[in-house]
Formats: sequence, C-alpha cells, structure tokens
Amino acid sequence: MSELGEVEEDPVALAVDRQRVAGTLLRPEVPVPGFLFVHGWGGDQEDDLGDAEELARLGCVCFTFDLRGHAESDADKERVTRQDGLDDVIAAYDYLAAQPGIDPTAIGVIGTSYGGYLAMLLTRERPVRWLAMRVPALYPDADWDVPKAKLDKAAVRAYREHPPAPEQDRALSACADFPGDVLVVASERDDRIPPAAIAAIQAAFRRANSFSHRVIQGATHAMREERHQRAYRRLLVGWIEDMVRASRLTV
Repeated sequence: MSELGEVEEDPVALAVDRQRVAGTLLRPEVPVPGFLFVHGWGGDQEDDLGDAEELARLGCVCFTFDLRGHAESDADKERVTRQDGLDDVIAAYDYLAAQPGIDPTAIGVIGTSYGGYLAMLLTRERPVRWLAMRVPALYPDADWDVPKAKLDKAAVRAYREHPPAPEQDRALSACADFPGDVLVVASERDDRIPPAAIAAIQAAFRRANSFSHRVIQGATHAMREERHQRAYRRLLVGWIEDMVRASRLTV
C-alpha cells in the first residue's frame, strides 16, 4: 500500500428510524478496501478521523459517523438502546459498502470500547473481512431494550469480571463464528475493561483466520495521552497494511 495523495471528506446524514445520524466519508483518489469506524460510548467521530485519514491516504475508503445520541446525530442519549446502536452501525456499513469502487469482500470494521462491542455484533449481520477493536467492551444480553445509559453499571462490571462461555453471550457467540482476521488492542491501565473480558474475547475467536493481541503499556481506557494514541495508530495502520497486502497476494 502506498500513499495516494489528498483525501476528500464529505459530510453525510443517514436516516435511521426517522432520526438523523451524522457521518463523514473519507475517500482517496483510488478507492480499494473499505473501513468503517465505530466510536465508543460518549465519544464521537472526531475520535476516529485521524486514524481514518491515515488509512485513506494509504488507499482505503473510510467512513466515520456519530452514533445516535452523540455529537451531530439525532436522539436523546439517555433513551438510545443497544438495538439503536446496532441499527446505526448496520446503516453505516451499508452506506460504505454502496460506495463506488468498494470491494464487497474487503470491508473492515474498527471499533473502540462500546464501538468494539457493536462491531462484534455487526459480524453476524454483514460480511466483515477485518475486525480491529481497541479496549472492546462486553455487556450482558439481558435488558437489551433498556437504554444503554440506564444499564446497571455494577452488573455490567461484574459481568466483565466473569464473562460466560461464548454460547451464552451474543457478542462472544458472533466472535466464535467469525472467519476473518482480528486485532485486539488493550490498555495496560484500563479501569473499565478487565483482563478477564479481553481474555474471553480472545478465546472466543475459534475460527478466525488470524488473531493479533497487543497491549499499550501505561495507557488508560480513554487513552488521552498523545504518545499512546501514536502507538495505537502505528499498530492499527501497520496491521491493516499487512492484512490488505496479504489479501492482494491471494487474488
């Protein structure tokens, strides 16, 4: 993969359940693989634009967007459910996949925390070749239709400390059936996603074509320090370069 020059950024508004979801499509001169970015709960697409720009310059079409209840997208954050989030991600995937020049067999998803959780669920709904997740979250299947903001935080924490077998968890079950390539990046000082949750996710990918696990030393869950963000970007971009290059060799 080599740099292809300037990147075009186009604002996008998707309609999901009669509400507006704001996004940004980043398009290089020559579209090739597509990558969908899914931000974490409480974040927005600004968190992903830097990484998306790097990939777009390498020849990938990238789409970032704001989940409903976040930034420029519609809806009351206090009333948004996980089903709403999954519907948003499916709509965003379909928009990206419909872009001219996109190879439908070469679409990847990059999710952070809650976005990683939604990305795992998306693999059951749409074809995903590459799945990259930073500090991916787990949630109990119970109370699926309860607004995300109103979930019992203590119950969620306990669930992550003692996650069930893949067959008993919707997201882990999706991981168990995923045949593509996977990257999981954890933070050494994560106070939200315990090692047990990361280990459960790792163990669930039984059919994955490849699995890579990295830990960013000293990083917190939010990873606000610039040095940690740079380390993550190097990991992500390097992994995607390797994955896309390998896919081209098999064509």
